[in-house]
Amino acid sequence: MAQKVNVFGIPSSAYVHIPFCRRRCFYCDFPVSVVGDRLRGETSGTISQYVEVLCHEIANSPAFGQPLKTVFFGGGTPSLLSTAQLEQILAALAERFGILAGAEISMEIDPGTFDLAHIAGYRSLGVNRVSFGVQAFQEELLKIAGRSHSLADIFTALDLIRQVEIPEFSLDLISGLPHQSLDQWQDSLEKAVATAPTHISIYDLTIEPGTAFGRYYQPGSNPLPTDETTVKMYQMAQQILTTAGYQHYEISNYAQSGHQCQHNRVYWENRPYYGFGMGAASYVEGKRFTRPRKTQEYYQWVKAGCAINCEVTPPDEVLLDTLMLGLRLAEGLSLSSLVAEFGEEKVADIHQCLRSHFAQGWVEVVEGRLRLSDPQGFLFSNVVLADLFAKL
Repeated sequence: MAQKVNVFGIPSSAYVHIPFCRRRCFYCDFPVSVVGDRLRGETSGTISQYVEVLCHEIANSPAFGQPLKTVFFGGGTPSLLSTAQLEQILAALAERFGILAGAEISMEIDPGTFDLAHIAGYRSLGVNRVSFGVQAFQEELLKIAGRSHSLADIFTALDLIRQVEIPEFSLDLISGLPHQSLDQWQDSLEKAVATAPTHISIYDLTIEPGTAFGRYYQPGSNPLPTDETTVKMYQMAQQILTTAGYQHYEISNYAQSGHQCQHNRVYWENRPYYGFGMGAASYVEGKRFTRPRKTQEYYQWVKAGCAINCEVTPPDEVLLDTLMLGLRLAEGLSLSSLVAEFGEEKVADIHQCLRSHFAQGWVEVVEGRLRLSDPQGFLFSNVVLADLFAKL
């Protein structure tokens, strides 16, 4: 009997959510559980219980016969896991899905949450990419943001990362923080470049309802930088990082040649992926599903059988998702691929929607690919996407 073809594509990537933090940062809207200062996996029954439930979810999830090419541990603070707990999760993934030799295994880590034994243990288990949450190189801004680490913790952690020779090293920074000046931003960018990571992610602060910042500040008001200043911050990052040899390959991401994040490209190319853990999203068999964001509700969901009760994403939504995600990439989207998947009429509608943005120089077609210009198109991406969503 011929094997049934999965028209939605077979997932070969998995996101695993580790929701624990020493404290919640003031800007954070992610599903997290605070476990206290310096509390690690070995000493936390809360973390141990979560890992058991998480592995149960993995074991009871459908597998489609293709081994994982990328695994991403996000959070929260995954570096609060003990080496044994990380090994337990990776073993569950390998048993259920298989993990390809040489797979990209990424882990978000925060300064002050690991020592040499832990980072060396992660490396020995196959972690070959870390995303290092610095956010700022100024002590006062770290305190304003509610970060649990100090400036000294950053440089100590950098030394540990170098010692274990993790091949893919990404560093995260946040622009637009309260009281953040252009001089401070330039200093952070230059210090980031000096650490020589293979990848740098730049995130503009978003004030989310329900966060500490959401209670303290109104978007656009003091002490937040003005829109004009945040635009200058974006342009400054683009100039400094590209001059330093980093390719601006996605709105918020820069990489040395050959060092793009393969896992995140799965999202931007709108390909299927598994998701595991509290609040984790997945895109499997055409269905986008987000797990419960609260611990006990997630535990109950797993206990009840991990049922994914949602409809297949309609074609028009798939198109909008494809545009919203794909236009984040500097290379944009192949017009011939869009025609093959959605038809010539839809692609003609897209061109019509974007006429004014072509005229402004925000959108362009280069070598058969529809893309946003850098930096202006990227800066106004929300305006471009809002028009597409309104008109399509």
